[in-house]
Amino acid sequence: MTETTHTQTTPPEAAGRPRSPEFRLAVDALRGLRQDLFHGAFAYRPMPRMAVDGALTRHLSGRTREYASWTPHTLVAAAGVVALLANAASVSEGRVTQLVCAFLALAPVLLTLARPVGAFWLSLGATAVTSAVGDPWDTWPWLPGSFVSHLVVLTVVAIRTRPRTAAWMWLLTTSYGVWCLAVFGDGRYDSDVAPMVILSALVLLAVTVRHTRREARQEVTAQQSVTAHERSRRTLLEERTTIARELHDVVAHHMSVVAIQAEAAPYRVENPPPELEKAFATIRENAVAALTELRRVLGVVRAEGYEAPDAPQPTLADLDGLLANVREAGLAVEKVVTGAVRELPQGVELSAYRIVQEALSNSLRHAPGAGARVEIGHVLGGLGLRVVNGPPPAPHLVKASPGAGHGITGMRERVAMLNGEMTAAPTAEGGYEVTVFLPVPAATATEDEA
Repeated sequence: MTETTHTQTTPPEAAGRPRSPEFRLAVDALRGLRQDLFHGAFAYRPMPRMAVDGALTRHLSGRTREYASWTPHTLVAAAGVVALLANAASVSEGRVTQLVCAFLALAPVLLTLARPVGAFWLSLGATAVTSAVGDPWDTWPWLPGSFVSHLVVLTVVAIRTRPRTAAWMWLLTTSYGVWCLAVFGDGRYDSDVAPMVILSALVLLAVTVRHTRREARQEVTAQQSVTAHERSRRTLLEERTTIARELHDVVAHHMSVVAIQAEAAPYRVENPPPELEKAFATIRENAVAALTELRRVLGVVRAEGYEAPDAPQPTLADLDGLLANVREAGLAVEKVVTGAVRELPQGVELSAYRIVQEALSNSLRHAPGAGARVEIGHVLGGLGLRVVNGPPPAPHLVKASPGAGHGITGMRERVAMLNGEMTAAPTAEGGYEVTVFLPVPAATATEDEA
């Protein structure tokens, strides 16, 4: 016999009265107050030094630049000295009382450099002490030095923390001032609660706006970085897809030739042995199967509506037609061929043609009116290309192109596919130069020559 135990859970609303939205809002607010001003209030958080890579500080020398990085600390200390002198001048009853009030104006300001939230609580406590020993005819509850000290503390702490902490500090400062007026306000000559509330609100509002703008700028910068990365990645994939489509035509041509030759080979030999016929049949079947798989795989990377070109993929033999079209577009270009011209693998020929085509397109786009030179060098180890253009005659008329940089990416992809080398950089004369070397194995070159 099996005993089954049923456990019944009680929903939170059934355990007690449901909590209202106002109650939850108040609980969240108190939790935020505890997190911002109570939890780890006196934790050690030293103020970082200022960055020295700005428009002014970057030109300073080494030691002067190091001193300049301490500028925020110096300004805070100077504000503390001002508060110290103001409190010392406003208290005239006894040397000890004067020193104590001066110290209580300086200590909270200096504490903001290491323990910002703790400095706020120390400033409130120092305000209570100095108001108790101050002259009834002075401004109250903040003496002149305490007023400056507390305002500096609020500003520094707000800069070093977040806007919610600044709001809590302003609310507690206002509550303290109103409470002092309501309980101890009788018999006082003047009150500075209203100036403190208004001035601190303006200062904290300015700091909050600064925080918001900085966060928005950081978010925009991060988003721009992500967008640029995604755009670069998409461009790279598009270039690889284009290369894959073009190489498909090259490989498909070779596989088709293999299949046709394997099918026709037995008929060229009189009374071929059955083993030879079977071998050629196997070669043809494998070639057809490979061609079918190649087309199936390429179908994944083909763009929607893409149509295969009717003409075969271009080679270096078609370069003269390309140069003629470029000259008609207004680019004065010359071609120089060195070395023994020979037939190269079709993939190398295609990549070389596309690289020259893209380099000349960049010349038309970025240096209209300038001359260009195409150098093709047939060497023992491969093929060398150099496309260089001069500076544009009127640089101020050149407009920025939205596609700048994509052509270089495509060229680098083609060169990397063939294990080649490429450099693309401005020239000393103000033009641009693209240099490429595409290696060709010695065995392949020998076969092509044969």
